[in-house]
Amino acid sequence: MTYGDGIEKTVPELKSRTEDPENGDYLKLRGGSDEEEEEEGSSGGCWIGSPTSLWFWVKLISLVACVGVLAFVIIKWIAPFLIEKELIPFIKWVRSTFSIPVLGLLLFASVALFPAILLPSSPSMWMAGLTFGYGKGFLLILSAASIGVTLPFLIGHLFLHKMQEWLKQYPKKAAILRAAGEGTWFHQFQAVTLIRVSPFPYMIYNYCALATGVHYGPYILGSLVGMVPEMFVSIYTGIMLRTLAVASDVRHSLSAVEIVVNVLGFCVTASATIVCTIYAKKKLSAMQSEEAETP
Repeated sequence: MTYGDGIEKTVPELKSRTEDPENGDYLKLRGGSDEEEEEEGSSGGCWIGSPTSLWFWVKLISLVACVGVLAFVIIKWIAPFLIEKELIPFIKWVRSTFSIPVLGLLLFASVALFPAILLPSSPSMWMAGLTFGYGKGFLLILSAASIGVTLPFLIGHLFLHKMQEWLKQYPKKAAILRAAGEGTWFHQFQAVTLIRVSPFPYMIYNYCALATGVHYGPYILGSLVGMVPEMFVSIYTGIMLRTLAVASDVRHSLSAVEIVVNVLGFCVTASATIVCTIYAKKKLSAMQSEEAETP
C-alpha cells in the first residue's frame, strides 16, 4: 500500500456541488463516503425532530396534569384545614383591628418599602387581593410598586461606584444587566421588562440598575410592565384564599364546579407565568450572546 492509498482511505473525499444557474442549486461541501451519504439520507430529518417534539408535549401535559392534581388535593383537603386553623383567625383579627383605609395604607407602605430593605412584598400583595379584589387591589399594588422600585434606584446613587466595581468583578453575571443600559429608549425598556419577568432577583437589580446606565424612564415603565404577571398571580392567590376562607367559615364545602373553576384558574395563571418566564429567559440569553459577540 502506497502513501497515496493510505491518504485516500484515512481522509474522506470532499464532495462539492457548485451552483447550477438553471436549477438554482447551492454550493454544498461535505465529507464521507457514498455509504455514509446513503445512511444519512435514509435516516431523514423528520424522524429526528418528531420524537423530540412529541416528548416535549408529553412532558408539558404531564406537568400540567400533576399541577392540576396537586392543586385539587390542596384545595379539597389541605387548604381547608390550614384556612380554618390559621387564615380565618388572622383575617378576623385584621378586620377587627384595622379599618379598610388603615389596612390599605399599611399594605401600600409595605409594598412600597419592603423592596428597599430587601424584604419580599408578595404576602402584602396577597392581602391586597384578598381585601380589595382585582380592580382596587391592582391599582394599590401598581402605585406602591412604582415607589418600591424608585427608592432603590435613587438610593443607588450613594453606592454607584461600589456597584460599578462589583459589576466589573463579575462580567459574565453582569452581562444581562449591562444589556439593559445600552441601546435606545425602547431597547432599555424591553430589557428591563424581560429582567422583571425572568427569575432574576429583582431586588438586587433595583440597586444595580443605575450602575448599568439605564435611564429612569425605561426603568420605571419596564419594571411596572414586567411586574404585571406577578401582580395578577398575587391578587388571584388572595382572592382564592378569600373564597376558601368564606367557604370554610360558613361550613360550606366547595362544589365540584367551584373546585374545577379554581383549579383551572390557578393552572392557567401559573402556566401563563411560566411561559412568560421562559420566554423572558430566552430573550435575555439572546441579548447576552449578542453583547458578547459585539467587539
